[in-house]
Amino acid sequence: MTNTVFRAQDRVKVLVPRPFDNAFDYLVPEGMQVVSGAYVQVPFGRNQLVGVVWGAGEDTLPAHKCKALLQHCEHVPPMPKALRGFIDWVADYTMAPRGMVLKMALPLPVALLQPPMQKLYQLASAEASMPSATRERVAEVLRERTQMSPALLADAAETSQSTLRQMVKDGQLIETHQVMAPPVQHFNITKRPDLSDDQEQAAALLAQQLEAGFAATLIDGVTGSGKTEVYFDTIEKALAAGGQVLVMLPEIALTVQWRARFAKRFGGEAMVWHSSVGEAERKHAWRAVASGSAKLVVGARSALFLPYNNLSLIVVDEEHEASYKQEDGVIYHARDMAVVRAAQEKIPIQLVSATPTLETIHNVQQGKYTRVHLPSRFAEASFPTVELIDMREAGLNATQWISPELGQALAKTFNAGHQAMLFLNRRGYAPLVLCRTCGHRFQCPRCSTWMVLHKGKSRLQCHHCDYQQMAPTACPECDSTDSLVPCGPGVERLAEEAADLFPQANIALLSSDQSQDTAEMIQQIIDKEYDLVIGTQLIAKGHHFPHLATVGVVDADLGLSGGDLRASERTYQLLHQIAGRAGREKVAGYVYLQTYQPEHPVMCAMQAGARDDFMALEAEQRELGGWPPYGRLAALLLDGPREAEVMRTAQMLVQHAPQDAAVSILGPAPAPLSKLRNQYRFRILVRTDRHIHLQKMLKQWLAVVKLPSAVRLKVDIDPYHFL
Repeated sequence: MTNTVFRAQDRVKVLVPRPFDNAFDYLVPEGMQVVSGAYVQVPFGRNQLVGVVWGAGEDTLPAHKCKALLQHCEHVPPMPKALRGFIDWVADYTMAPRGMVLKMALPLPVALLQPPMQKLYQLASAEASMPSATRERVAEVLRERTQMSPALLADAAETSQSTLRQMVKDGQLIETHQVMAPPVQHFNITKRPDLSDDQEQAAALLAQQLEAGFAATLIDGVTGSGKTEVYFDTIEKALAAGGQVLVMLPEIALTVQWRARFAKRFGGEAMVWHSSVGEAERKHAWRAVASGSAKLVVGARSALFLPYNNLSLIVVDEEHEASYKQEDGVIYHARDMAVVRAAQEKIPIQLVSATPTLETIHNVQQGKYTRVHLPSRFAEASFPTVELIDMREAGLNATQWISPELGQALAKTFNAGHQAMLFLNRRGYAPLVLCRTCGHRFQCPRCSTWMVLHKGKSRLQCHHCDYQQMAPTACPECDSTDSLVPCGPGVERLAEEAADLFPQANIALLSSDQSQDTAEMIQQIIDKEYDLVIGTQLIAKGHHFPHLATVGVVDADLGLSGGDLRASERTYQLLHQIAGRAGREKVAGYVYLQTYQPEHPVMCAMQAGARDDFMALEAEQRELGGWPPYGRLAALLLDGPREAEVMRTAQMLVQHAPQDAAVSILGPAPAPLSKLRNQYRFRILVRTDRHIHLQKMLKQWLAVVKLPSAVRLKVDIDPYHFL
């Protein structure tokens, strides 16, 4: 995996972004020279693909059958050795084809074949006199700068680009084209803010690690404790030393406020990378990272696979977020893979959270990670008071969701001139519509799930496959026209109830379904243009609302059901994050949790502020059952168009399972979401002791079973979701 040079007639292995685990042999043609990591175009079947030279080829294939490379993308630096090693590691760990992992690192292969060209103008003759004052100004600028782009030249000479084009026609300017180098990011760092004693101690430790190679550190601090300022301090030092920095965020919506905060502190823009970035911007960002001109990247999971040439620090903010787990294509957890990449790059990584996962806490306890602790909120802020509202005693009717106690708290907040927030993790108006006459329920025709009513759009929608239909006016089973009723609340219905209770309040509804720009609305909330914010978990993470005093969680029990081994932990994390939005500055904060289980350990821990006690209880229960992080877990998910065939295949797999006392096979059983996009799904869980080489065992097991062509198998190492 060194950068070996390959010349004409040498054989090289090229990895292509297709579902193959092996690289393929090609000949280097006459007149071409490549190195390990070079991006090349190759013939592949009837197609032409961009791949990466993975090393020396073999002599097993006759020379006349070995095809030649078509093109060498010389304008792009070779893929760094560390990234190639990382791709190999991820493929081995996740049991995904190596080519599919490479695909994540080649988001725009065609762009590699088309170097971005820049038009430049230069003087045909430096001594020639010009016929007008305008043209003489152009000449003066170019005598000093030699060559410039049309836009910059027109601006500097105070003329138009049409004048420049005429000067080209008149032979006074020469037009040239050259490969455009990405502009280097520059930062004008503002004065370092004053830090608390806890922040100063944390920042000092993290600064030392920049020179010490690999180190994984948990920045563990309550919401509002200033964790971001602490890792900003390390970023400043990493940038000053000339390195590249990657900051990972779990949600696209968070990047807007984070970028604004970064720009204020560093006097420059961070490079952004996530799935919603347009193609042109992605091309620019990828090239800037590869060339080293992009110094700081903020992005989602996929930013981990960019070709950094001088990476010196990785930060994973909100490290507990389940959205770091990718479920489609290559199944991997970006937080865990980020730790691996940092280890391979021999650089520090910082994991940041107010509610770290049990896995991360366990790694701290085992001495694999260090920990810095920020136990107090910054400046004068204090953590909010948490109160439980027992909904068994609330006495609400079937169409009410805001208890009298919560309603009174909201009224008090508005009267004091403060803001409030209501949280409900359900999109739309109602999660179910049924017929009171015959009991018919509207289910997605392609999935085993109910259709969600979106009243504003007059539509029913499946939130798993996006199937939609117009909201019905009559029951399709009994033709009744006045018996269809929405059951349960979504955020739209909650907003409707709140508007009835508080007609004078200005209400903001934040959900991924909304048409209004999220970033714009968040800024309006910060500017206190709204009295009440209602939303899904889009509002729970990372936002700083300085005037927010009261938070009400309408259904605090929502995440506790479903059989997920992390259900309690995730519910606690979510509730803690939501609670952390209240009272972040001088306004006292209050949090109200509406629950039918006030005795549940999650609710008790929230009220008592006993995070560590709760996590210790979770750890004890997991250890007794041999569940992660005390045991290993893998999920085998089979799906296909015929339910009986998928079930038989799952049963056959279990019959061939290894007979080992350290291996437990759970299932097969229908997945909780047993049908998705017209595919029937069965799940097998494999639980092993820590000493078992899980991937090796699975490969040996699966190698002896031949699956029907219509049945697909996905392997999920360290599963986080169980739908």
